[in-house]
This record gives sequence, structure tokens and C-alpha cells, in this order.
Amino acid sequence: MEVKKPTSIEEQIDKIAARGCDIGSRKFARKVLSEINYYRITAYFLPFKTENDMYIDGTSLETVYNIHEFDCELRRLCFSILEKIEIMLRVKISYYHSQKYGALGYLCKENFNQYHNAENFAEHIARTIKNNQNQPFVKHHIEKYDGNFPIWVIIELFTFGEVSRFYSDMKTTDKKEIARQICGSTHTNAKSWLVCLTDFRNYCAHSSRLYYTVFTSKPVTPKGMDYTLKNRIFDYFLPLKFFYPDKEKWQDDFIKPLKGLLKKYKDYINLRHMGFPENWEDILKL
Repeated sequence: MEVKKPTSIEEQIDKIAARGCDIGSRKFARKVLSEINYYRITAYFLPFKTENDMYIDGTSLETVYNIHEFDCELRRLCFSILEKIEIMLRVKISYYHSQKYGALGYLCKENFNQYHNAENFAEHIARTIKNNQNQPFVKHHIEKYDGNFPIWVIIELFTFGEVSRFYSDMKTTDKKEIARQICGSTHTNAKSWLVCLTDFRNYCAHSSRLYYTVFTSKPVTPKGMDYTLKNRIFDYFLPLKFFYPDKEKWQDDFIKPLKGLLKKYKDYINLRHMGFPENWEDILKL
């Protein structure tokens, strides 16, 4: 099948208008489509699409543009929280593992469960070191320590997903202790939440749409919780809450900025499109 032919900004504006969108002034529409890829902005029209690929009455480019801007600010807020969680995970896991198994214990397959592929893991470690060989701390360990990297050093080169997989491959007794330390819950809950936060982190890092998105993974709902977690963006806020290292600052670092964003864009966004329940603030409180 032949790929679509490129269209000009003027043609893109006409196409959006033909589907029933109030574009406002063409000057505004040109500004929007000059700053935001047509393919990207049209994804934010999804809540307004009808079955015949038109837009519902009252849909405006101004609204869609502001939803996009809200999404950008929401990603930045979430990414700041995820960054703190990622740093905390590296500290907790590397400290625990080194204290129990030694600085290089992560290279011994006996220190992991039966699902751990030690050969693939070692190959990945070697590639990671090679790809980062010009970083000062990597170069230092290559030259001074014959390329031996303690767990607390090598883990700084791990992605969020790699940290999550490392945790998943740990022995059950070790995962239970780490889970107790990082979220005060079970290791099965922690594993589920880490998978979700890995996806969440990738969405934020790659500027992917959060608004009106149905995520692939659904976080496990902890026992005793009145609310059942689903797979919308609101539900991904809960693992953030469970893992956030500074509980005393959760309100100031996340809930207050989130409320500020919701207020700023209240004329454009719909909380139901993000899975917010009516008592969302009570659910997010610690």
C-alpha cells in the first residue's frame, strides 16, 4: 500500500475544519500546526471523534490545543516524581544487594531466581559499559579496577526498565524485603507497579500522550483499598504515591501542582477522560 502523500499546513487546516472542528482564525491554526506535528495534534482529537470520523459539535482547535498543553505540563510534573523514584530504587536495590551478596554479586546467577538469564544479563552489562566508556566514572573503573563495576556503580547506567527487571529477577525473599522498604507492600504488588511505572516513564520521556490513553498494563490494587485500579492515567498516579520516597512532601510535590494544573486547564479538560473518580483527591492523599 502506498504511503500517504505529504500535505501543506493549509491543507491540514482544511482537513481538520472539514471534519467539523472550529479552527478559530487561520492565523491561530497555522501557529498550532507550525509548532505541533499534524499527526501528533490529531491524536488529541480522539475524545471528540464520531463513528464516521467526524468531530462532535462544538469541538474547537483551541480546546484541543490546550489539552495538548495540559498534557505537556502533566508529563513534566510526573517525570519529576518518577526521577526521584528511580534514584531511590537504584539506592535501595544496590545497597541491599551489595550488603547481602557483595559488590560483584550481581554477576552470579546463584543470587537470582530461576528466571534470571545470567548470560544475556552479562552480555547486556558488557554492551552498556562499552556504550558509556567515555563517561569519566566508567573510564575510571575500566582503567583502575580492570573493568569491574560494583553494583552501586553499574546500576547508575541502568534504565528504569532495567532496574525493574533486576528487581523481578531477584530471589523472592529479597524482593519481599525490598518491597517492604520501598513501598510497604507485597513483592507481587511492587513488581506490578514497577512494570507500570516503566511504561509511564517511557511515555513521559518520549513526550507520548497521557490524556485519554488506555495503558497496556493495569496496576495491581493493594488489599484493603476501596478504589480498584484500572489502566488510565489517574490509576498510574497511585504507584507514584506508593513509591514516592519523601512521604511528607507528597502533598506539596505532586497533589498541589496537580490541582494547579487541573484548575489552569479546567475549561478544556475532562477528568473522566483521564479516569479521575469523584473522590480522586482523597484517594491520592497519604
